[in-house]
Amino acid sequence: MKNRVVITGLGVVSPNGVGIPKFTESIKNGVSGIRFFPELRNLNFSCQLGAMPVISEEKKREYLSELQLRNFNSSGILYGIIAGMDALKDAKLEPAKNDGEPLWDLGIIFGSGTSGVEKFREAIYRIDDKNVRRLGSNSVAQTMTSGVSAYLGGLIGAGNMITANSSACATGTEALLMGYDQIANGKATYMLCGSTSDSGPYIWGGFDAMKVTTYKYNDSPEKVAGPMSADASGFVPGSGAGAYLLESLESAQKRGATIYAEILGGAINNGGQRGGGSMTAPNSLAIQKCIKSALKDSKIDASEIDYINGHLTATIKDPDEIENWSIALARKGEDFPYINSLKGMVGHCLAASGSIEIVSAVLQLHQGFVFPNVNCENLHPKITTLIASEKISMKLLKSSLQTIAKASFGFGDVNACAIFKKI
Repeated sequence: MKNRVVITGLGVVSPNGVGIPKFTESIKNGVSGIRFFPELRNLNFSCQLGAMPVISEEKKREYLSELQLRNFNSSGILYGIIAGMDALKDAKLEPAKNDGEPLWDLGIIFGSGTSGVEKFREAIYRIDDKNVRRLGSNSVAQTMTSGVSAYLGGLIGAGNMITANSSACATGTEALLMGYDQIANGKATYMLCGSTSDSGPYIWGGFDAMKVTTYKYNDSPEKVAGPMSADASGFVPGSGAGAYLLESLESAQKRGATIYAEILGGAINNGGQRGGGSMTAPNSLAIQKCIKSALKDSKIDASEIDYINGHLTATIKDPDEIENWSIALARKGEDFPYINSLKGMVGHCLAASGSIEIVSAVLQLHQGFVFPNVNCENLHPKITTLIASEKISMKLLKSSLQTIAKASFGFGDVNACAIFKKI
């Protein structure tokens, strides 16, 4: 018998809200974190919009000491530290004492796409200037992919598995399912999971060059056409971090912890870059198979899904995603679940997208609401032929959700889908 796994803590660093209270208020009210960046215009970007969390110097010092902040230059690690430590605190767990043993039953799986790109840039310039000795002692820790999990591991004193995964936009959802397996199989009692993404032009530039970002709204960021809109012309790049503290149900009940949701199961697969799939485009058959496998692993029927938190990116692939959900669930029209996408408010947060969106999904399940889809009043006609428009709400809905699905699809044709249930 596998252990049942629940979520008992949440943390988020989002372009439209840092911390769970502010983030919850923002998603309920459709508040956008998308804004114009003069720097991107100066660098000749086509898309001069972005979505970046706002973090004050005072906020940084709530989590890191002056010594730790010396020569610190990694936005992604900072976001991950804040989200991760907030999730631990929300779960009412304490770090290990400095003079005590590590927390042997607590592990960390915290992913990223790249880490410390600004620190890398700083290091490259110093090396090219023959100043290698001026790199300092923390350049490696701030640029390795596992930098965020290593920092969190030290701050918490975690003694179980401490690692980082990296699967493009599916990173956060994959991290959750990896942590789930660790607890379900009795290898840990607690797992802090999530993902993060650096901010700025050195991360966003490649997507601008690929022409998958929108260039039509540089002078009107509040009007950017959202996912599922007929007017959608590409995503706005974003950044941030999301985190969740996973725990065995037995442990959570024993200590009287708040239970946000139970993780019933999930699935991860790959389209093999075949059958229409490529490095950047998903294989539809693989997506459908991933969703069906997640349902099977969770031992539920497709008819039980009340709500879907979509990957939906405001690109030409949105109608295909809706079609894949419809086929995989064998549901259409008015029978289709509610569906929304957070990307209309926070842009595409890349490696952090799955984790921030999972936090938003779990909050909706726990509190009983469906947040509004932003700027998609003119729905794509193919989508409206597949599902009823009332399933894509433009306003806040109260709904007693019971079972929900979250999927993420990433570069490399990777797919991840998780199923959550209210307890």
